[in-house]
Amino acid sequence: MTRITLPRPDDWHLHLRDGAMLTGVLPETTRHFARAIVMPNLVPPVVTGAEAAAYRARILAALPAGAGFEPLMTLYLTETTDPADVAAAAASGLVKAVKLYPAGATTNSHSGVRDFDKVRGVLEKMAEIGLPLCVHGEVVDPAVDIFDREAVFIETVLDPIRRATPGLRVVMEHITTRDGVDYARAQGDDLGATITTHHLILNRNHILVGGIKPHYYCLPVAKREHHRLALREAATSGEARFFLGTDSAPHVDPLKECACGCAGCFTATNTMQLLAHVFEEEGKLANLAAFASENGPRFYRLPVNTATLTLEKTATPASWPAKIETGAGPVTVFDPGFPVFWHAID
Repeated sequence: MTRITLPRPDDWHLHLRDGAMLTGVLPETTRHFARAIVMPNLVPPVVTGAEAAAYRARILAALPAGAGFEPLMTLYLTETTDPADVAAAAASGLVKAVKLYPAGATTNSHSGVRDFDKVRGVLEKMAEIGLPLCVHGEVVDPAVDIFDREAVFIETVLDPIRRATPGLRVVMEHITTRDGVDYARAQGDDLGATITTHHLILNRNHILVGGIKPHYYCLPVAKREHHRLALREAATSGEARFFLGTDSAPHVDPLKECACGCAGCFTATNTMQLLAHVFEEEGKLANLAAFASENGPRFYRLPVNTATLTLEKTATPASWPAKIETGAGPVTVFDPGFPVFWHAID
């Protein structure tokens, strides 16, 4: 197969930032994606329905001319989040999910949750109305090794929350381990899991061997090879519980290439070509539409897009800019480290 047409894909985990960065990186997503779940970890975070409406307006104002893109808004869960405000924002159609960051787990997560008992009322309201909870699944206990944080979170935080809140719909975002795959597969249809493009390509050797590669550093950090292989098997399986969330996360180069660099890989530009490469390697190209275009909308109870995107394999390697120049500074595009022969055709 050298050509595949699929419903226009959606990105179920995307960082757009704000201001000059938003304006600079938004076209990289709108080129191939119809919709995206937009993360709320701005400074200050997007906590209320009113703040989500204002952020959505800024995104729409930054759209390239002619772009048919819909931002799907989320709220940042804090220990003082008002359940009534969450319910009203969801009822209006504005907000499609609430994001749980354990405090200190990743970029701009310091306003996140420390005491999970303090958000029980919000979670119960979300279960009542069917609003999904998107979870950054890592513990922040310094006694837990960074490569074990996802597995420990599943056992000590996620599973207890779900048992205490029957009916709560949950998205395990950017799973990175076989533990995450196995847990997702053992649950009912009220739980989904997103997988990023870069975690299908990277293991921890890519970050560390031969010198530290700052543009491969992300959180959750890439794990051992057997975890990467488990993710590839899950993503390409066609199973409805697994769908694409790129976690594409722009940082300007000076903040990546420094003594304490920011976490995040910027993959919005070339995700679809990279996914075609991965799915072809696994002999599962026919399942790409399920992962990138169909499973996510069905979990979020939205229609699959009617517009399409065509990907074509040629003898000429694909190319993309090494950096995206934004008003905030240059952002390096994820480099897979191998040639890719798939091209996206609008």
